Amino acid sequence: MTATVTVLGSTGSIGTQSLEVLAQHPERFRVLALVARSSWQTLAAQCLAHRPRYAVLEDARAAASLRNHLREAGSETEVLEGAEAIAAVAAEARISIAGIVGAAGLGPTLAAVRAGRRVLLANKEALVVTGRLFMDAVRHHGAELIPVDSEHSAIFQCLPQGADRLAGVRTLVLTASGGPFRTLDAHQLEQVTPEQAVRHPNWDMGRKISVDSATLMNKGLELIEACWLFGVPPARVSVVVHPQSVVHSMVEYEDASVIAQLGTPDMKGPIACGLAWPERIHSGAETLDFTRLGSLDFEAPDLKRFPCLDLARQAMEAGGTTTAVLNAANEEAVEAFLQRRCGFTGIAELVGEALENVPAPECSTVDEVLAVDAAAREYLRAALGRRAGSC
Repeated sequence: MTATVTVLGSTGSIGTQSLEVLAQHPERFRVLALVARSSWQTLAAQCLAHRPRYAVLEDARAAASLRNHLREAGSETEVLEGAEAIAAVAAEARISIAGIVGAAGLGPTLAAVRAGRRVLLANKEALVVTGRLFMDAVRHHGAELIPVDSEHSAIFQCLPQGADRLAGVRTLVLTASGGPFRTLDAHQLEQVTPEQAVRHPNWDMGRKISVDSATLMNKGLELIEACWLFGVPPARVSVVVHPQSVVHSMVEYEDASVIAQLGTPDMKGPIACGLAWPERIHSGAETLDFTRLGSLDFEAPDLKRFPCLDLARQAMEAGGTTTAVLNAANEEAVEAFLQRRCGFTGIAELVGEALENVPAPECSTVDEVLAVDAAAREYLRAALGRRAGSC
């Protein structure tokens, strides 16, 4: 039977690569809905190529433009708009690919979870922001959560299958490329521009995630995500810098053996894994050629030059909604950096300031967590105002 798929964030990096994989298997998957924020021109081209039943935009004006364009093109795709419609198509599909970047992806991802669907999670912020509440919802509604981040997909594949997936496991080892500034000194990091930060050496990613990779905050968010996904404390998750991005992550067992998952740095592999699991299907990713691979290098992350990783670990250890504060502050700081209102090293400084000053109580509802998120954003914007772009 053909499985219906909703792609949340279809115009972004994860979304476009998901559509490449889906297009190779029309007999297995049918695109039910494509969802984007406001990029209606790109979404229009995707609708004409993949013929979804629905196209949904958060922005009403963009939806009107898309509706007119598709009508003139003779497309039968129905155009919807707004948060409620996005949540509805996420819940309707058999599989939802959660590729919306940032806290904005939380609502539709939770809608798919509450409908008991298979959720391919590329939006790490859903777990970083709501953590326990999100995982409680997964268990309560019988949803199937499969990580698509390459690191978490690797760990997912390296762990034993069955009820006790942590049997004999000592440590989960996340690999990090180190980003484009791995070898720069502290003074050089202060001079980094947005244009430099968004050019990742190995991966094809969006602007925000590329900046997070450059600061190592992305690895910090992945550490938090790993704790919730696999039910381990931060002390059982380690990070190692691996510039080649060939070993995607590893699992160390009590007998000192290590199982690693390797592949070319291409997100189509983890996406295909999640779509068909436990089966394996062609992804379109390039095959790893061991005869041309050369060396595999590993080193410890430098937490003095890249403090965001340590800030994330501290936030996870602190508990409450500290990770929600971390995420909100980071999103605001990264946006400020991209707009040249903040320097590269100022991102970590601002996030650290928010962690020290924004209350992070334990919350029992998503709305309460979102209130903490809003407070952190408000604090960060005020902090930017006080610094007047001097960070």
